[in-house]
Amino acid sequence: MPRIIVGLGNPGPEYEGTRHNVGFAVVDALARRLRTAGWRRGFASLWAEGSWRGQPVALLKPQTYMNASGEAVQQACRAWRVPPAEVLVVYDDLDLPPGHLRLRPRGSAGGHRGVASIIAALGGEDFPRLRIGIGRPPAGVDAAEYVLAPFDPAEQPLMEAAVQRAAEAVLAVLATGLQLAMSRYNGPTPWPPGEGGGRGDGGSAAGRSGGSGGGGGKDR
Repeated sequence: MPRIIVGLGNPGPEYEGTRHNVGFAVVDALARRLRTAGWRRGFASLWAEGSWRGQPVALLKPQTYMNASGEAVQQACRAWRVPPAEVLVVYDDLDLPPGHLRLRPRGSAGGHRGVASIIAALGGEDFPRLRIGIGRPPAGVDAAEYVLAPFDPAEQPLMEAAVQRAAEAVLAVLATGLQLAMSRYNGPTPWPPGEGGGRGDGGSAAGRSGGSGGGGGKDR
């Protein structure tokens, strides 16, 4: 039985590199670190498999658009007989400052429609999640427009570092458990990297993702 890591986002090139697709960016980074054989189609998703320290891992990028993410997660859980506690969902969060990470064992959707869809599909809130802060939109900017827009050039280096740190946090959950990973990774991504930032893998993950993180169906 694999551990399922779900990155939330929207499919299609028009959403690549947007704030709402940061969950896709993290599972893309994990796929490179785990040296998976490539993405396959199934479970209303793109998915890949690998392992980390002997633990089978399945990476999932739902292709249903954000608001219906639960459909994909439910299909994968049923096929592999994985309980909700063995699913880790990675997504963007408007209420955290840019680059901040927050691992939690459970919780409400907090206004994130992708997470709300998963809660409805799995029948409860008891699944771990990793939230990645993207910050609030500036005054006068609609939240839906904000999450579906690319990161500003000034934000890009920090968010790329945050994506790599989030990938490390997921691997730490697999290796040492959620509580130890929470104590190590919850909080801001150190910036600049020389002050303890996440290890890069040579990729511009935030700009290569393929979805978006933060909320809604095609939007929040």
